[in-house]
Amino acid sequence: MPEETAPPSTTTSTTTAPTDTATTPPRTISTPSLLGRIGCGCVSLVGLVVLVVAVPLIWSSSGSTDYPRVAPKEMGDRAFQRSQEAYDVLGFTRRVEPGGEDIGVSTQNTFSTDFCYDGGLLGLEDKTVDGAYAMSHSWALDHVPASRAVSGLRRLHKELKDDGWNVTSYRKGTRGGDWDLFVKRDDGDERMSFTWYADREYFTGGASVPCAYDPEWKSGDTGPPADQESPRVLGPT
Repeated sequence: MPEETAPPSTTTSTTTAPTDTATTPPRTISTPSLLGRIGCGCVSLVGLVVLVVAVPLIWSSSGSTDYPRVAPKEMGDRAFQRSQEAYDVLGFTRRVEPGGEDIGVSTQNTFSTDFCYDGGLLGLEDKTVDGAYAMSHSWALDHVPASRAVSGLRRLHKELKDDGWNVTSYRKGTRGGDWDLFVKRDDGDERMSFTWYADREYFTGGASVPCAYDPEWKSGDTGPPADQESPRVLGPT
């Protein structure tokens, strides 16, 4: 018998490339997607900056009206004591009675009060705080010669710096000019100022103290509280 021969195969073999050698096409990021990611990053950064700036403002303004409850007489005594101490260092020996007949010309020894203001949540408002007041003491001497004024201011300038006051201005009059000295401390809650006018030989001084709530203030009261106080006699101690 003739030998049987297997028919030729009609199936075409296919060669598959090994998976470990296959090349994955690189992933591309479309331009809108990229800009979207950058935009999100910028928004996050801006939000962080706003937060960093806003929080300290809110924190500082939230405590801006946290004043102590102190009677006007006590705050007035505090302001007067600052003036008295400066008066002693300046070396003046005259006694100055309360009041002032002609401000800018005659002697002066007076209290003044003003409202305290709340800047609001972001420090952008300007409204008065009910029941709060700011008190200051002002004094003045006439007929003060240059020899007394200049030596006194130099001595006071050194004394206040040694006591921890921040000198914000110290102008030495030249060629017969005016002299002045301005100081502050406690972030500006307490201030003092002194000026000698050369042309009039007139010396002025003043001290202001922090805001406080008047314990006697009642809802409906008008005007700044504590406007009836009167200082003691200013003179050497």
